[in-house]
Amino acid sequence: MSNWVLGVIGGSGLYDIPGLSGEWRTIESPWGEPSDQIFDAELDGQRVVFLPRHGRGHRISPSELNSRANIDVLKRAGVTDILSISAVGSLKEEFPPGHFVVVDQFIDRTFARPKSFFGTGLVAHVSVAHPICPRLAGLAAEAARRSGAEVTEGGTYLVMEGPQFSTLAESNLYRSWGCSVIGMTNMPEAKLAREAELPYASVCMVTDYDCWNEDHAAVEVSAILEVMHANSTKAKALVADLARSLKSLDRTPSPIDTCLDYALITSPEARDPGLLAKLSAVAGRVL
Repeated sequence: MSNWVLGVIGGSGLYDIPGLSGEWRTIESPWGEPSDQIFDAELDGQRVVFLPRHGRGHRISPSELNSRANIDVLKRAGVTDILSISAVGSLKEEFPPGHFVVVDQFIDRTFARPKSFFGTGLVAHVSVAHPICPRLAGLAAEAARRSGAEVTEGGTYLVMEGPQFSTLAESNLYRSWGCSVIGMTNMPEAKLAREAELPYASVCMVTDYDCWNEDHAAVEVSAILEVMHANSTKAKALVADLARSLKSLDRTPSPIDTCLDYALITSPEARDPGLLAKLSAVAGRVL
């Protein structure tokens, strides 16, 4: 029997899937307000927990997302693995609008967001050399293909601060670094998921070429919205397909499940009780 609990962070319409039943639940976090309630649902017997990243109605700007609270409430809800679904710009000619990229690396260029659950009172250092869970990423890529998407597995996601888009000089710089896509949301989300011992995978849905591609510089908003609608339809099918595949697949332990075992540096007698209380869900296993 499956023991997966799939957390899905993405657009506010992802939970509108035929056959999905559930309810909105409020989970409080010591890290502040999450983006929204969670939609705790079931699809053909498989539990799936949705969190609208920007809140229902897309209320929250990327730089103002409380990613610590978002990851914390998913952990408190019993989620075992997190699937991120994000709209991105393409930095490569071969990734046109409508293409899906299941990335395996990030370059974090954000600077205005808290990036860790740990700090003064409890120091911890977690490796994010390989920030994506290959098992979940592979399953998500297979589900995306079965849902009709053109999919590339592997690639680097450049995470910029926003909310403005990049300059032409920046876009060309990121292309020279070999980046595949550009967006504003997956960092520090992926780092925080790792600190919470939650395997994380990211499906990036291309909506447009970034400003480097002058042949597409004047794309009309209506064209982008058309691509986003088609991507959303495929994303819903992806989530439904992935959930059904997880139901028939037993979840074996992942090294990510225990990545805090050797990460805590502060000696027990020097740890801050207040911070320990806030970490009850994220690091409770090792505390």
